[in-house]
Amino acid sequence: MSGLAIGADPRAEIVPLVDEGLGNSSYLLPLGDGRALVLDPCRNPRPYLELAERLNLRIAFAVETHLHADFISGSRELAAFGATILAPLASHLVAAYRGLEDGEEVDLGGLTLRALATPGHTPEHLAYLLLDGPKPLALFSGGAVLPGGAARPDLIGREQTGPLAHDLYRSVHQRLGGLPDDLAVYPTHGAGSFCSAGTGGQRTTSLGRERNENPLFSAASEDAFVRTFLEGLGTYPPYFLRLRTVNQRGARLYGVTPPELTPLSVDQLRRQQAVGAILIDVRPFADFAQGHTPSAISITLRPAFASWVGWIVPAERPLVFVRAPDQDQRDLVEQCLKIGYENLVGELEGGMEAWRAAAAPESVIALRQVNDDLQGAPLDVRQASEWAGGHLRGARHVELGSVVVSAGAIPPGPLTIYCGHGERAMTAASLLEAQGREDLAVLDGGFDAWRAANQPIAIG
Repeated sequence: MSGLAIGADPRAEIVPLVDEGLGNSSYLLPLGDGRALVLDPCRNPRPYLELAERLNLRIAFAVETHLHADFISGSRELAAFGATILAPLASHLVAAYRGLEDGEEVDLGGLTLRALATPGHTPEHLAYLLLDGPKPLALFSGGAVLPGGAARPDLIGREQTGPLAHDLYRSVHQRLGGLPDDLAVYPTHGAGSFCSAGTGGQRTTSLGRERNENPLFSAASEDAFVRTFLEGLGTYPPYFLRLRTVNQRGARLYGVTPPELTPLSVDQLRRQQAVGAILIDVRPFADFAQGHTPSAISITLRPAFASWVGWIVPAERPLVFVRAPDQDQRDLVEQCLKIGYENLVGELEGGMEAWRAAAAPESVIALRQVNDDLQGAPLDVRQASEWAGGHLRGARHVELGSVVVSAGAIPPGPLTIYCGHGERAMTAASLLEAQGREDLAVLDGGFDAWRAANQPIAIG
């Protein structure tokens, strides 16, 4: 289902569909009259339409909490199948939509959806309170309240980050203050999302639990919350800075059938590279290590694939791919499309077997096991929060997203690169190899295997 997992019994009243790679949840809500509402859908409409069909429902509403920075919204796709888009009036969508403001209500045919202005993650942000008569049933919080945290306020611009953090604190306290503790909270962002900050591992929560455990409520003061909250923000992919605009104006519609990758011969692939195409090798990192096309970037096809493509690869460049025969082409395409990467030229027909049959040159990168002697200096490419929890002694730290721009600061000579398991480290190795670095190795199993083998680590 294009990376979306149904997170509850389909007979449940609210059905989460979770994108494990981006760390986000969307929700399908049956309205009791043969219709359904979908909140914060991602670009591919197929999972929602298939679920609705199984439940004998028609999707009548596609609801947006805010202009998303981390994925292309699917509301326009669902609108093409008859849904009405409900979104913040201040989002100024180019598409036809019903714009909502604070306190405005939508009659869902027995249920009511009330918009609550909760700026902070974004200026136009709305949370939605689901009501049965006067009784609150659920809160769709978007990025306003997450389990243990909130969604970051620094995706608009540096000058707005502080004011939005203050808006977040005020709006949540003012707009949610009178709601009951037992109210179920359904956030959009969650664990694994680069939009979220300070969150736990739960996907849903209750308002009472957050009032007891979330710094958004427990901080000594507004200023104390803002100071601590902003200090805890990590880095995020650069594509976040453009998708708000893409979602505002609307992206191309694909329906339920995504495009297929054009098969390319070895010569055609080389010609595409010669005119600027970037080659992404999506095979498992151990396969890439054993042999790959020179200048290829290793980004293993897995749930987090889209995030790292969006972090590493310029959006405007044409892309060509190498994949293993058992890897799903549709998954590859849909992951690119959901973050707005549209210029997908094709893939090497026959994969690496065709490349080898053409006697084309190959490169290799060594894999080191945790009990082997490391090759040169260790280089840690994990996120800063991971580094702070422990790392190899003597390691240099450069986050994967900064490897290219920080390459001059990486020590010369042989390197053993590591991450949590190996995928990100191989991406870093491929980027450095493309810049002419030699004597590169990747720690197989990464820091997790190193720690599990009781090898020495450093903290801080």
